[in-house]
Amino acid sequence: MSLPFVKMHGLGNDYVYVVTDNDALLDTAPRLAQRISDRHRGVGSDGLILILPATRPDADARMVMYNADGSRAQMCGNGVRCVGKLVWDDDIARRNPLRIETDAGVLSLDLRLGSENRVEAVRVDMGPAIFEADRIPIDANRLKNTAPGGPLIRVGLVGGPADDLAFTCLSMGNPHAVCFVDDLQSVPLTDWGPWIERHAAFPARVNIHFARVDSPARIEMMTWERGSGVTQACGTGACAVAVAGVLEDRTERAVTTVLPGGELKIEWDRDENRVYMTGPATEVFRGVWPEGA
Repeated sequence: MSLPFVKMHGLGNDYVYVVTDNDALLDTAPRLAQRISDRHRGVGSDGLILILPATRPDADARMVMYNADGSRAQMCGNGVRCVGKLVWDDDIARRNPLRIETDAGVLSLDLRLGSENRVEAVRVDMGPAIFEADRIPIDANRLKNTAPGGPLIRVGLVGGPADDLAFTCLSMGNPHAVCFVDDLQSVPLTDWGPWIERHAAFPARVNIHFARVDSPARIEMMTWERGSGVTQACGTGACAVAVAGVLEDRTERAVTTVLPGGELKIEWDRDENRVYMTGPATEVFRGVWPEGA
């Protein structure tokens, strides 16, 4: 059957959104994500996000996301902001704050309303940063320069693409590796990205971010996203970069992260270990995916 959809983006990190109460769609979603995300033969996107009825009583709606290669991902920071906008604007749930169920848990969204009472921006409680190797997950035996029992700060990869690369690794509901450099333009992201994503240290693969500190309150970054490649923005990645900046004593706890698609405001309450992300959510167009496409 044909499938109505909404194309949306958060700072250029674009997804196709489908609102459905049909759980059977989960069975075909991986292949659908590949077809619909194709930028030459499909709608074109970084992936597919389904919005379903919540399975938990403390949530207003459920988000299930797939990368462009069809792999299922736990979370997407830019994606959840757009989910919040669609759920509110389409009157699926009218509560503020809004609570969205994800594969990484239930997130609380503070909706910032603009003209005609529609969502323009969202502040998301992204939950805690996770540092335990087995929860990221990471095979610490494949790392160099690790300190026993502590966060994985400035660690190397055994057999990495360059000897001087040092990563701080953590999870924001999905795995991230952050590397601070002096010059972003010198990083061969399309060469290093896929290699690091599939390195043996990362059994579930990993999102890779290279970052440069402009000031203690401002970080530039670029991303190779697990399952999607180079993206204009990565919300969970911006959170990971901000946390890594504090762990490496480079930045303050509240920073502006500058991505190719725009800026996100990130705050890390280190005492409570809660990370907050604020950024826009934008609808591009609506359409119908034809049956059998």
